[in-house]
Amino acid sequence: MGKPQTPLAYLVPTPIHSLVCSWLRVSLPLLVSGLQLPRSLRTSLLYHNFPSRNADELAYTSRFIGALTLEPGLTIGKCLTAASNTDGASVTIEACTYSDNQKWTFDGGSVKIFGNKCLDIMNGNSADGTFLQIWTCTPNNGNQQFAYTRDNRLAWNNNKGKCVDLPGGHRASGTRITIYGCTDNNKNQIWNTGYNVNDLPAKSQSNQFGTNLCGTASSQTSDCQTAYLNSAEDFCLWGPPSPDSTIGDTEHMNVAWCTKSGRGTRVIPNGSLSGVHFVKTKDYVQVTGVGDLTFLNIQKGDQGGELDNRGADGNGNPSGGLVYGNTFGPGVQYHEWTSFISDTQFCFRACVGADATVNCNHIYDVMGCEWNIPANYNPGVFETCDGDNDLPMGVYGSSTWFQGVSPTPSAHPAASSSNCVPIPTVSSAPAKRMVVHRRADLDAPLSPTPTPTYTPS
Repeated sequence: MGKPQTPLAYLVPTPIHSLVCSWLRVSLPLLVSGLQLPRSLRTSLLYHNFPSRNADELAYTSRFIGALTLEPGLTIGKCLTAASNTDGASVTIEACTYSDNQKWTFDGGSVKIFGNKCLDIMNGNSADGTFLQIWTCTPNNGNQQFAYTRDNRLAWNNNKGKCVDLPGGHRASGTRITIYGCTDNNKNQIWNTGYNVNDLPAKSQSNQFGTNLCGTASSQTSDCQTAYLNSAEDFCLWGPPSPDSTIGDTEHMNVAWCTKSGRGTRVIPNGSLSGVHFVKTKDYVQVTGVGDLTFLNIQKGDQGGELDNRGADGNGNPSGGLVYGNTFGPGVQYHEWTSFISDTQFCFRACVGADATVNCNHIYDVMGCEWNIPANYNPGVFETCDGDNDLPMGVYGSSTWFQGVSPTPSAHPAASSSNCVPIPTVSSAPAKRMVVHRRADLDAPLSPTPTPTYTPS
């Protein structure tokens, strides 16, 4: 495929984009109030990462519930950590151990730990670089009021424009966390909420249809909403819970259908998949392919739709859907992921690192697999490959195309792949239990691990 044409009619240069976004941030809620818009427009307009002068303009609480880890978006395997449960204890990033000093809860504007301690700004000092600490929670204490924004920042409510910050982007254990002026697209200020794969809650969202605590007994009536993405022989897809359903009607309640049994999910029936292509790059893993996906309860003829970690309402589709894998270390939670599925075709990408939101963009929800995730979709091919990153979907040079603007540009060509290992076919088999160990190399750059570590179930 040749390089796509990029006529100016449908591309928005960055400076104009910023002006449009600033206007939309103020005017859009008034414009769409009371209107029933298609999901694609709601997603592209309301939940696109528009620049925000003050992060708390987009403030809300975390959509995930219960005890959570707070993980810097720049890296994996590190968690926000309280040094102790005494007043004045420092707050740093450390290797995730999922112990009590890394379990945070959102409660009435406070970010709590140990039950009665709160994330706190030292002396209420609003200067850039002020350290965070923990302190006994007190009602209406402005030093302890934070909002979790739609673009995964922690904004200090008592002083507009200040965000919790990983100073200098330093990823080493022991780095003390500060506040700093909120700036657009500042990757040092992204904090993802997560759970230990071996200690999942029954539900991760209050409006969730199914469960994340799925046990080990697979069942074709399971409502498990925890998915895994490991290899061409070990992956899951999202599909409807009831037969003869469309993706559009069930996207908020889709459940996990997996090639491996033993995780409490539904199992993809043997013979359903006629082609599977798995690729791992330095920043993401993805699986693409074809088959008769009516076996996953998808209505014959359904052109399908997008499932992703945000959804049109910010809660994700499916609501409460969690995704894990072992490519970048055992039990890594993928906070950014995007997937499309129809009755004959599927694609699923999960991203890590500083560019996760770019590589797993979710605003092109009517464009389908081959436009969003260009790859091998040939039947009769079953393989696992290494690969280069695809060009970001919708980005052409210094300009960005927005869904619904005519004309529609061509998809990017698929990135090159190598070291492909063919396999005869993909069939269901028991999964191996994933055990999370503290890694000694967590300060090293992100890279796929060629041989995952498992403990047999």
